[in-house]
Amino acid sequence: MWRDMGIIAENENMMKRAAKYLHKLVKELTNDPTQMTKKEYFAMLDEAEQQIARGEGHEMLPNEDLGAGVIFRG
Repeated sequence: MWRDMGIIAENENMMKRAAKYLHKLVKELTNDPTQMTKKEYFAMLDEAEQQIARGEGHEMLPNEDLGAGVIFRG
């Protein structure tokens, strides 16, 4: 595997493909919903901007506490 990685490391495009595939494997293994690709991250931001444009967002004021008024029940 290390020998193969050394060969791939000499080609930038192949390294990008390998990194993308490794990220996909790690995501499958960890099943962590917070891990995302750069493309997924920017798509999420675009969707949030569209929601704000439709008036579906909430604007936080300076010094506003995210947890103010939140009751946790367990």
